[in-house]
Amino acid sequence: MELMVVTLIIGFLLSLLVLVPRFTKSDQTKKLHSDANSKVSKAYNKAEVSLHNKRTDCWIIIKDKVYDVTPYVEEHPGGDAILAHAGDDSTEGFFGPQHATRVFDMIDDFYIGELEK
Repeated sequence: MELMVVTLIIGFLLSLLVLVPRFTKSDQTKKLHSDANSKVSKAYNKAEVSLHNKRTDCWIIIKDKVYDVTPYVEEHPGGDAILAHAGDDSTEGFFGPQHATRVFDMIDDFYIGELEK
């Protein structure tokens, strides 16, 4: 009987060693994700955005929001089409029929601020 109690206690302690780090890591990940989403957005004017019009420095405007898509340029399935409006308004092209719905979820990762009116 004592052996069974000891085994249960050891099993319980081992399960804590496995579960506690997972919950802690999950909470830290949520906090980091929350901090990234709550950053203060900056306002950019069209002149500032227009300077970022190269493959190695590519910003676009979509519905008065500014996105730095530089890391995505090489991965863009449409090739250099993403560069057609680099440094300019890409709203019309972005909402074209060529884009799958997942692109609407992905774009938020590249958001850097608002376009000044």
